[in-house]
This record gives sequence, C-alpha cells and structure tokens, in this order.
Amino acid sequence: MRRKLGNAFDAADLAHDAYLRIITRGSAPQPEESRQQLAQIASGLVVDLFRRRHIEAAYLEAVRAMPESSGPSPEMHALIIVALVEIDTILARLPAKVREAFLLCKVEGLNYREIALRLDVSVSSVEKYMVRALLACGAAQA
Repeated sequence: MRRKLGNAFDAADLAHDAYLRIITRGSAPQPEESRQQLAQIASGLVVDLFRRRHIEAAYLEAVRAMPESSGPSPEMHALIIVALVEIDTILARLPAKVREAFLLCKVEGLNYREIALRLDVSVSSVEKYMVRALLACGAAQA
C-alpha cells in the first residue's frame, strides 16, 4: 500500500482500517486465505481513498469559486465531504443509465422528456430510473 499511496502514514491508516474490517465482520478468514483477503480489502480501501480525494478536490474547487464570505465553516466542510462521499457511493452502485438520469435531473435540472432524448430512452424509462435512484437514496437515509 505504501507504494500505491506514496505515503507511509496513509498506508498505515488503511492497513489499520483493513484489520478493523476483518475484526468487525465477526469471522476471521482461514489462515491460508487471510493474506489474500487483507490485500483485497486494502485494495478497496485505496480505491475509496482516491475517490474521496477526488471528490474533496472537486468540492474545494467549487468552494474557491464562491465569495469568501459565503464559504462553509470547517465543521460544515467536513460534513459536506462526508455527505458527498456517501452520495457518490450510492450513485456508484446504480446502473449507468439510472445514475446518469438522476444526475441530469438533479444537477443539470433537465426534465424527464429532455433526459429521455439525451439518453435515447422513453420518458417511462426515465421515470423508472428516477424511482430507482430515489429509492436507493432513501434507503441510504434509513
């Protein structure tokens, strides 16, 4: 992990998180599978870290474009980053067209007919995509 991350501190944090995931599962892997399972968990954590950093960089760029007086407090900044990462995780689990329809509606403000034209699907499909995306978001709140 140190080679992938280029940073011993991040590697140590992710190694710790990998072991925590194994421990909190409640069932340890068989000795011959433990190294492979730890490597798989660690690899996923590295991907999560890079995704989080990408989201945070995009958010910071958007904040820099705002007037200084309207910028969020450090506490709010941390909460926003956590929320954005959670939203990204939810959306990443959705099929591509569902995710794209949701983003076109919520981020770009397109109506269902415009989304249908853009995705080359029926308005009925867009409605189904939106229901699926909203249910996924709602399930995450629970």
